[in-house]
Amino acid sequence: MAEGVLEVTSSTWDKEVLQANDLVMVDFWAVWCGPCRMVAPTVQELAKDYAGKIKVVKLNTDDNPDIASRYKIMGIPTLMFFRDGEKVEQIVGAVPKPQLQAKIDSLLG
Repeated sequence: MAEGVLEVTSSTWDKEVLQANDLVMVDFWAVWCGPCRMVAPTVQELAKDYAGKIKVVKLNTDDNPDIASRYKIMGIPTLMFFRDGEKVEQIVGAVPKPQLQAKIDSLLG
């Protein structure tokens, strides 16, 4: 996994996402997903750009279908934002970095 990006699973989800103190951005993805591969470098850049401000994690939906189902993930990539264990925002699809930066900045506001 890229520097600053943590791979989470069903067994680490609660600890790493729901119990986190920071804003958490979760990248729901799968190996076979072309748009997921397109957005991955952007997610890695954001992890570096916002190091110490947000936590960035990735969850493979094929390997962890229970979590994907719990949050009703219908399309990937889905980027979901959590604060204090609650989902606060989500973006579906491969979107440009400036759009993601604007969303993060507004959530950090």
